[in-house]
Amino acid sequence: MKTETITLAGDVPGNSIELRVLRFEGKDDKAVTAYLQSSLHGSELPGQAALHFLIPMLEKAEREGRLAGNITVVPQANPIASAQWLAHEHLGRFDYFSSVNFNRSFPLLEGFDTSGLPGVDAPKSLAERLKAQLLRLALPHEIVLDLHCDDESESYVYIHQAFLPEMYDLASALGSTAILSWSSTADAAFEEACAHPVIQLSKEERNVNRRAVTTVEFRGIADVGVETGRSDALGLYRFLVHRGVITDAAVKLDIDFKGPVTPLENVEMIRAPQGGMILFHVEIGAEVKEGDKLVTVVTIPGDAGGDIVLTAPQAGRILTRRSHRYTRRGDDLLKLLGSKRSETARPGSLEA
Repeated sequence: MKTETITLAGDVPGNSIELRVLRFEGKDDKAVTAYLQSSLHGSELPGQAALHFLIPMLEKAEREGRLAGNITVVPQANPIASAQWLAHEHLGRFDYFSSVNFNRSFPLLEGFDTSGLPGVDAPKSLAERLKAQLLRLALPHEIVLDLHCDDESESYVYIHQAFLPEMYDLASALGSTAILSWSSTADAAFEEACAHPVIQLSKEERNVNRRAVTTVEFRGIADVGVETGRSDALGLYRFLVHRGVITDAAVKLDIDFKGPVTPLENVEMIRAPQGGMILFHVEIGAEVKEGDKLVTVVTIPGDAGGDIVLTAPQAGRILTRRSHRYTRRGDDLLKLLGSKRSETARPGSLEA
């Protein structure tokens, strides 16, 4: 393993960030290569825990000559977000300066040539230069895994429709309960920026048996631990072996994904009509019928007349819930996977 430290100067004198890049060298120039990153939102740590346990496994494979393809790992992909704290609370989702989600507004390139992206010392904001550097690291690889998590959630993955059903192997390896499929989010998340050049190719040129680009949601933000980290690392390892990046005769993958594959427009985003206390009636993974109670928003504590009960607009599966219990008007409260288009479907990402 070779460690590279990329330093990006801050936007004012006296400030900088360091991007730690781990490179594992494969023995076969024709083998599939992989890029894995985590913590683009700073405090989303289940993916970082997975990489913490995966890295020694990759080192061992490299020492034993079992690494076929090159692997690049960036365990802490966003030092800007990692450093954003306010009043003892970590706030890593949005850039303090621009208020833009760190996983939005990546450059969408028509091809794989990254020479036109801003350099580390370009006259651009630090966030823009960081996004350019992450793309520069990722795009040379055929497999790109961006590891995230939700608030309270089952494990699931976002996958562009062009990579399905070939990427059922990833969902199987990780034990994902659902796939959210998309064709265009229009918000230029990292996944979309990495998939975009591939989608410009003809179907024959894409070679999706070798390529895999996804956002992995490793359960909820508090699901960080030794056992989950090791289990997720093993899932990533199984996938890399299955795709031929690593050689390991002891590892076999059964492709047995049987969860729902839900287009983004079929996801019901249940939102708070008013602010107040959140009382959930359903657990993660619950199957609900149309009209079932999902959540009560208490707007006047002690007066049931102020309660607002939100019900399921269609039958489906509860995929995520918010981790906070006090909400503002318009906040997202949970995701319900439906079998038909949501009446409130809108272009773009599900969440801000």
